[in-house]
Amino acid sequence: MAEPISTKSKILKQSNNCLKDSRTQLCKELVSEIEKLQLVVFDQNKFKCQSSLLGLQTEIIEAYFFNNSSNKRISLMIPFVIKNC
Repeated sequence: MAEPISTKSKILKQSNNCLKDSRTQLCKELVSEIEKLQLVVFDQNKFKCQSSLLGLQTEIIEAYFFNNSSNKRISLMIPFVIKNC
């Protein structure tokens, strides 16, 4: 049985939380959730959405691995995900 894919609004909310505190298990799981959603939108030929999701995923990975302890990290990609997805 396939696992359900998170909704766009849930992913956006979790992304904001991860950018504030990137060292959580939720952030690791979110990277996988975004990957699943990318595959879905790819199958629908929504390439702008897929690219925006990839950018958001990159921001989360950067926040996780290059955590500079800043709570003021702002996502540049969330507005593009909202617009393109």
